[in-house]
Amino acid sequence: MHIVVCLKQVPDTANVRINPETNTLMREGVESITNPFDEYALEQALRLKNSHGAKVTTLTMGPPQAEVVLREAIARGADQGFLISDRAFAGADTWATSYVISRAIKKLNPAVDMVFFGKQAIDGETAQVGPGVSEFLNYKLVTYARSITVGADGRFTAETLMDEGMEVVEGPLPVVVTVLRDGPLPRYATLAGWMRARHAKIPVWGVTGLGVVPELCGLKGSPTRVMKIFVPPGKTGGIRMDGREMPSLAVEAILKILRDKGVSK
Repeated sequence: MHIVVCLKQVPDTANVRINPETNTLMREGVESITNPFDEYALEQALRLKNSHGAKVTTLTMGPPQAEVVLREAIARGADQGFLISDRAFAGADTWATSYVISRAIKKLNPAVDMVFFGKQAIDGETAQVGPGVSEFLNYKLVTYARSITVGADGRFTAETLMDEGMEVVEGPLPVVVTVLRDGPLPRYATLAGWMRARHAKIPVWGVTGLGVVPELCGLKGSPTRVMKIFVPPGKTGGIRMDGREMPSLAVEAILKILRDKGVSK
């Protein structure tokens, strides 16, 4: 069984800045981390590796420095990592990102049985790339999973959390799964794992290596356009009044405010 875990390096959300000209995230000089949801997706894959002897491959799409999230995944137990990086991929929306990642998955050998994503990335919070990749690959899709197992018959069973409660989904492979942060806690990397990760070769795939259509990549190939980004006005505390000593006066004051605003007659 071959499992792919798609990881993303994201900026620390406390330091997010937007380029006013391109309306894209500015990553220079900002501390980056592995997307927290993706760490739980990796843990689910590693548990299947332990129980089934599966091969776990990690992918990330981003600038050259995103390689660090692949090495961290290898240190935790993944078998290999591939960096999808090319200037032509910059500024991609979720559609263009899904297209490129799906082409990378198709390039892998042996064929991929399961693809894991975190439910969403904390920088964009769209939760669209996992479903987009499943569409490009024509794989079944399971979202909001908190656990997943594979039986001896090659069928998967996933527990998913929906608005109405928990739902159990079963089916044959291959499948794309998006994972919640409700499952087992991600494991720590070992010293031996870090030594292996340090010397691991991380191939880099660009436009030429993946054979993608350049016009469908990056900002150029993105059908989504961000027309305007602005900081919403700060919220004020509103009008405060203490009616403990004279409740009737406070009530009259509130009614006057409502009348002035045309809310009450």
